[in-house]
Amino acid sequence: MTHIAIPIPTGTGKQDINIEVTINNQKQSLHYKVELFFWDECQNPNGHRADCISEMLAKHDPNWTLYYIGAPTDKFVPITFMERRREIGDMRREI
Repeated sequence: MTHIAIPIPTGTGKQDINIEVTINNQKQSLHYKVELFFWDECQNPNGHRADCISEMLAKHDPNWTLYYIGAPTDKFVPITFMERRREIGDMRREI
């Protein structure tokens, strides 16, 4: 998949994003979500943050794939996921 950047207004908390695109006269619907993962929810909140992110992602819904890890703050890290899809012939279908 090639990438384009689309600015999304900053919100507080979880964001649910649906984007419809037309590529070569074929419409596709893409579904993203941004979730905030708080450091104090880690098993070891004072440990290395990379370990904390790994721990939180291990428990995440497998129907969503990691898309982007945003800039962390002192309290949380925003993480963007894209809904997984599978190819069926020429059609894309959500699983």
